[in-house]
Amino acid sequence: MLTAAPIETMSAQMRGRVVTASDPDWDATRQVFNLATDLKPAAVALPRDQDDVIAAVDYARESGLRVAPQATGHNADAHGSLEDTLLVDVRELQEVSVDARARRVRVGAGVKWERVSPKLSEHGLAGLHGSSPDVGVAGYSLGGGMGWLARKHGLQANSVTAIELVTADGRAARVDEEHEPDLFWALRGGNGNFGVVTAIEFAVYPVEELYAGVMFFPFERAAEVLHAWAELVPTLPDEMMSWASLLQFPDAPFVPEPVRGGSFTVVYGAFLGSETEGRTLLRPVRDLGPAMDTFAMVPPAALGDMAMDPPDPLPFRITAALLDDLPRAGVDELVAAVGPGSGSPLGMVELRQLGGALGRETPGAGARATLPGALSLVALGVPQDEASDKAVRTYLASLDRAVLPYRVGDYANFVMEPTDASRFFDADTWARLRQVKALYDRTDLFKGNHHIPPAD
Repeated sequence: MLTAAPIETMSAQMRGRVVTASDPDWDATRQVFNLATDLKPAAVALPRDQDDVIAAVDYARESGLRVAPQATGHNADAHGSLEDTLLVDVRELQEVSVDARARRVRVGAGVKWERVSPKLSEHGLAGLHGSSPDVGVAGYSLGGGMGWLARKHGLQANSVTAIELVTADGRAARVDEEHEPDLFWALRGGNGNFGVVTAIEFAVYPVEELYAGVMFFPFERAAEVLHAWAELVPTLPDEMMSWASLLQFPDAPFVPEPVRGGSFTVVYGAFLGSETEGRTLLRPVRDLGPAMDTFAMVPPAALGDMAMDPPDPLPFRITAALLDDLPRAGVDELVAAVGPGSGSPLGMVELRQLGGALGRETPGAGARATLPGALSLVALGVPQDEASDKAVRTYLASLDRAVLPYRVGDYANFVMEPTDASRFFDADTWARLRQVKALYDRTDLFKGNHHIPPAD
């Protein structure tokens, strides 16, 4: 149990604040993106610089507390219980530096993609961000980072060139391929288990514009559209990333007016090539006659809003899986479980194309080097009360059963509950991660959002 005196001691050593349950903004400070999650740490430290992080880590270690690093509050559910844990929230580390000539970006660990992508687009560059501009760069990168350009350029973790962090002994370090390479390897996939990351540097790629957009079809045509899409994606080149979703939009202001309150089967695409080539590649789906088609040549910044992810925190339940190729029978089982006529309340059931560079390990890759499978499934529902929560859980479970025969693994960034983190890695990678953990954090001070224990 924390007392006022030691908290005051830590606060005196920091420029930033330390927030406890006795403070009026306690609930607001510990709120995360998923409003269904109720984090209850011993306290929340809000460092303003690296020295503050060192002070917080030193305090926790000397006080018998553990440390849970956090940036933007996404995937916080996976921490599990934070009893006797100091949450070190780096949201105020907001530096952004773009070196367009070197194609390098350095950001503070609290920076979200929404502050980076537009700057890059102005220089004819693109980073490997995912579907939501609200997601933090650091957490996304440390867990892998699967975005719109991933089939061509791989996971974001493997475009990271350097990481700055505070280790368990309170040491500030900058690690890369030449400096503490084992720690650099482990951080790129091992999340916050090895220290509190304060800044991250990564490579970006020349992209002036690309052919991208969304085709909307009536919800009732789900089986027809998903069959055509599932047959198409194995033929696509690495330059094309395509997703398909069943979307049931709420009648909410953040939803674009043309689709607000409606239900649709949609196909997305992002192609590093010309409009003519892109249209040819997507013809088998477009020939089905979408009700609305937004595809055009756009700057890479446009990718940030293409998935229409909600911009504000909300309560949700989620399931996810990595799948092998989904045959016609698998598509039919998915549609029967959560598609039109099923009564499903799920707001999103999404299939993301994998393969390409996502399946090829490159020299110098991190612990999360590749992803198995052909498709990534993620689905969620937004419960409003106990009855709707029960319905969401029921349909998520039904979806899990429908795709179980095709399941080949999990992607840690989409697993939002405490779990055995060894399931995300092969045996050799898991053993090496535990060895690096033992080398840098033998007492298991750091509790990442998917915990990696030190080797014996």
